[in-house]
Amino acid sequence: MNKTMALVGACALLLSGAASAETLRFATEGAYPPFNYVDADNQLHGFDVDITHALCEQMKVECTLVAQDWEGIIPALMARKYDAVVASMINTEERRRKIAFTDHYYRTPLTVAVAKDSKISDAQTNFDGYTVGAQSSSTQAIYAEDVYARAGADVKLYPTMDEANADLAAGRLDGVIADKFPLQEWMTRNGGDCCKILGDVANTKADAAIAVRKDDEALRQRLNTALQQIVANGTYQKIASKYFAFDIYN
Repeated sequence: MNKTMALVGACALLLSGAASAETLRFATEGAYPPFNYVDADNQLHGFDVDITHALCEQMKVECTLVAQDWEGIIPALMARKYDAVVASMINTEERRRKIAFTDHYYRTPLTVAVAKDSKISDAQTNFDGYTVGAQSSSTQAIYAEDVYARAGADVKLYPTMDEANADLAAGRLDGVIADKFPLQEWMTRNGGDCCKILGDVANTKADAAIAVRKDDEALRQRLNTALQQIVANGTYQKIASKYFAFDIYN
């Protein structure tokens, strides 16, 4: 009888512990391969997704991950629909007015792609008289509007980078500006026959970081600690090597 009661008590403690396990909610875009994308079964994959799971495992918490369109990703974070965003978001001064960021988990410059037969030969050109595409509400959109548009270019913004790339491939754009690694991924998958990458835009290398609400400083610090730990123990590099043959952390 005592053994039975002890077993029931132990099970109750285990169930209680499982029920009280902390769950953190994360969002990503789901339309930014190889960093985040949705497969045919509507499952999220990519570097951002794998990093999120590694951080949750390091922090010993349960995690849920949802896809959220890019335009609404910061408003939904601020509305507490999830706790953090792991979506290749660049840490900018403008965004820091609304939200907070962890340390970087990779770095990327901006890069430009054009049609293979384009007369544009330099990523540093002002694109005067040309039409350039970029993803809206992104650092590349800000650059295109601040630099290219002011120099005479027509800047066209898209909900996703894939839509901008598709218009470039179809000849409806003269060029696109994007973060380097997703643009390289698209060129490998779809753009090699129609387009070419001109190169990096000078002085645009920036930090991609995890976004949290400003009042969640404790979570920001926990994520920073976990990030440092997965870099130190080799987990980060193991994940990165699945997607990239070069260093994206430094």
